[in-house]
Amino acid sequence: MKSVKSLLSSAVLKEGLKYIEKEPMKNLPKLLNWADKLASKDYHKNIINHLKNICNKEDNNWNIFIKRFFKELNPNVRNKAVTNFFLNSAILGLPIRDKKKQEYNCNVPWAILMDPTSACNLNCTGCWASEYGQHASLDNDQIDKIITEGKELGIYMYIFSGGEPLVRKDDLIKIAQKHDDCMFLAFTNATLIDENFAKELAEVGNFALAISVEGFEEETDMRRGKGTYQKVMAAMDLLKKEGILFGFSTCYHSKNTEVIGSDEYVDFLIDKGCMFGWYFTYIPIGKDASINLLATPDQREYMYHKVRKMRQEKPIFMLDFWNDGEYVNGCIAGGRIYLHINANGDVEPCAFIHYSNVNIKNVSLIEALRSPLFLQYKENQPFNKNHLRPCPLLDNPDKLKEMVEKSSAYSTQPIDKESVNDLTDKCQDISKKWADTAKELYNKDS
Repeated sequence: MKSVKSLLSSAVLKEGLKYIEKEPMKNLPKLLNWADKLASKDYHKNIINHLKNICNKEDNNWNIFIKRFFKELNPNVRNKAVTNFFLNSAILGLPIRDKKKQEYNCNVPWAILMDPTSACNLNCTGCWASEYGQHASLDNDQIDKIITEGKELGIYMYIFSGGEPLVRKDDLIKIAQKHDDCMFLAFTNATLIDENFAKELAEVGNFALAISVEGFEEETDMRRGKGTYQKVMAAMDLLKKEGILFGFSTCYHSKNTEVIGSDEYVDFLIDKGCMFGWYFTYIPIGKDASINLLATPDQREYMYHKVRKMRQEKPIFMLDFWNDGEYVNGCIAGGRIYLHINANGDVEPCAFIHYSNVNIKNVSLIEALRSPLFLQYKENQPFNKNHLRPCPLLDNPDKLKEMVEKSSAYSTQPIDKESVNDLTDKCQDISKKWADTAKELYNKDS
């Protein structure tokens, strides 16, 4: 049951949204002035002041982004994003999470990433899901239990990956309907999106999509199969028509970095309707994974500069999972900001770290957060004083090896059971090369 404070905040926010929508850029500053008087935490006051500055600069890219938010999104989608993402997850959930961290002496995340299924309709080069079995899944009751326990800890953000999560799209819509106070996001290849599903997303409102795309047609089809790019573009058109909140998710590697970091690529995806862009770099997971796809230090530095430049110029919210470590004080995994639960139920610190001590089918969520490997993460984070080297695998491989061994964690990969020694050995060379580049960048920006 929602608290009185939560209900009051939701009611006030809904009235505020109605007021803004009449004339967004005229009324938003007035609402921010009102919110500034009510804000009690410096963190929230800083955000409000930042938004005030944006509203006062007509040609600012963030000003244009806010206009896009109110113009392009379905009203129900827009309202759920503000209520569930900003109010419930970022504001009301924060003190609950902080209290639980103190109570249980462990990390409590902002978001939970889980795989409803290991099944996928594609066979992408370099993706571990394509090498694994297609039969593991979390049933609706298990997903519901995770979310119910998560909300008790102040967690209102839930992300689906896989496999291809939209293999279970009917189930996921039901989950989003039941937990209409939460925000949901699915990483998807977009090939299963049709007009009916786009309309369902508009109706439910609290379900966004991060669409995997590897560049333009040549780069995308190279990893994902011929014809995939055109299906992705058609899906984006359907989503934009219905006013759905979506963005792009791009893996950069040695073969596509210069393309996916280009202005042409990002401008094109903004025009297609993307509200956010989320960059990841290739990780060689699995015994047969190619290390030739690892981005070079020069390519990673290129992305470091490009994403920061685009944040000052493009009307889109941009993230770089590795290179943004300096903004979040290093690694965000291990329950510090997020954790991962695979389709078999194994609770892992990260989507890219396939080791665990517990299975969610046998323990509660808080028990999983207090498991040995997760406590190792809490004890050792950040893994490097240079936050441009945040990752315990890609940037500090000896640290991951140490934590897995100390916690006696097991490999959760269903086929190859890759040892932590084999995995980290593949990253030793690239981590040392990036360390030199990261040191120069860190000293330059300090």
